Amino acid sequence: MTALVIAEHDGKSLKGGTANAVAAAAKMGSDVHVLVAGSDAQGAAQAAAKLAGVSKVLHAAAAHYDGGSPENYAALVVALAKGYSHIVAGATAFGKGVAPRIAALLDVAQVSEITSVESPDRFVRPIYAGNAFATVQSADPVKVVTVRATGFDPAPATGSAPVESLAAGPDKGQSKVLSRELTSSARPELAGARRVVSGGRGLGSAENFRMLEALADKLGAAIGASRAAVDSGYVPNDCQVGQTGKIVAPELYIAVGISGAIQHLAGMKDSKVIVAINKDSEAPIFQVADYGLVGDLFQLVPELTAKI
Repeated sequence: MTALVIAEHDGKSLKGGTANAVAAAAKMGSDVHVLVAGSDAQGAAQAAAKLAGVSKVLHAAAAHYDGGSPENYAALVVALAKGYSHIVAGATAFGKGVAPRIAALLDVAQVSEITSVESPDRFVRPIYAGNAFATVQSADPVKVVTVRATGFDPAPATGSAPVESLAAGPDKGQSKVLSRELTSSARPELAGARRVVSGGRGLGSAENFRMLEALADKLGAAIGASRAAVDSGYVPNDCQVGQTGKIVAPELYIAVGISGAIQHLAGMKDSKVIVAINKDSEAPIFQVADYGLVGDLFQLVPELTAKI
């Protein structure tokens, strides 16, 4: 059995989640191939070739893949599908756009956001906002699977697979990228950060979030937020952690003024060490926290920042 992993990249390097998807795919099949598509993606192809477990990298060099068009990617993958037992992508915005189209065109049932591989056709995935886990078995000839990055350690860069050119598929012309605005920050990207400092509605205003920025800067951490804080306009939407935001599992997660609604816990409870700061000792966040500080965050956060 051979698994095909669809790489997400920026041309020069692989994006977070691809190495985790490779690690998951290695547990599904004896061989793992990685598909890298794009007109100037040699750097990403070479990065994929170095991932442990990868036996071949397929590089389709064509400009109509540069915007990450899910229609074009799906057409390319479906043409290759008969040679693979598994089609794998990360459970990111990119993967969630491509994988369902592939599954629909192949007329198979997609298995979404797996966190464990029990056998080539049995997978574990979270349900009910992560409060339960379902073991599912796929009888389809080709398994289309998306992988939650927090469930698998990324494949190390210890391999040396060959890179082969692949003929590009058709340009479906159904959509194209007109413009793209990227948010630049000196802080790490939230989804892949080793440390995250998150704030909730308890902070009270966007101005008070600056306290967290000072703490995050000392820790080299990314800034996160609960949905309540995002909906209140304290921080941009791309800071949201939770079931409807980003799923993170950093080495350290500090939750400040976050009560711990089930939707938020679904996005961060796999963190290695969780620290909670909240004035309510009965807040649900303390049920998953390794360390808890009960008290006024406006006093505790500056003191913590000063001591660090």
